[in-house]
Amino acid sequence: MLDVTVIEDAEAAAVSLDPIRARLLAELAAGPASAAMLAGKVGLPRQKVNYHLKALERHGLVELAGERRKGNVTERLMRATAASYVISPLALAAVQPDPDRFRDQLSARWLLAVGARLVRDVGALITGAAKARKRLATYALDGEVTFASAADRAAFIEELTQGVGALIRKYHDGNAEGGRDHRIVVAVHPTLKPEAIAKPEVTAKPEAIGKSEGTVATEVTVEAGAASTPEAALAVDSTPPGQD
Repeated sequence: MLDVTVIEDAEAAAVSLDPIRARLLAELAAGPASAAMLAGKVGLPRQKVNYHLKALERHGLVELAGERRKGNVTERLMRATAASYVISPLALAAVQPDPDRFRDQLSARWLLAVGARLVRDVGALITGAAKARKRLATYALDGEVTFASAADRAAFIEELTQGVGALIRKYHDGNAEGGRDHRIVVAVHPTLKPEAIAKPEVTAKPEAIGKSEGTVATEVTVEAGAASTPEAALAVDSTPPGQD
């Protein structure tokens, strides 16, 4: 079972978003089970569960883990193909975000578009690497920093921009024979409170969602072959919480 997989197909995305099927995926991520075993857990007849399992199986979200005899019946034990799933913007290809359409480093919505492209590109790279049976070279840095003041936060972003920009200028070689393009994404945003992540259905005021204006999560991701142009892209969002 994969730790996480990206859903790129629109129909597969629709199937996974059905509440009952999403519950079945969660149950099967915990371990193989038959329709009869799942029926009691989700409160549905076995035939209904079988119907939902077949829909999930058609789209590669669950797979056969084995079979066992129970009386005169052969039960199919199913399992989830991944512990968790992410829906790629490719599932909504006609309206997927395009960071190049509107570039604004101070816009949280532009940061969201950059993040969506990250999911799309890395998902496609994972799919391609799996088919080619090759290892995908990527790197990610994730951490948190608490700033004493907004001025410190601004100074940090300025140094971060200059530092990463200097590295890009130092190592970028657009004329390298056989060189491979990489995309660089650096993001800074306020850290969400745990309860805001666990209960997304609760609507909170912008100032209540982040820990504070001085607390941010910083992510740096380098993806092999994700860039379609020779130049690397540096994305830094320095928008104060609730401004965009």
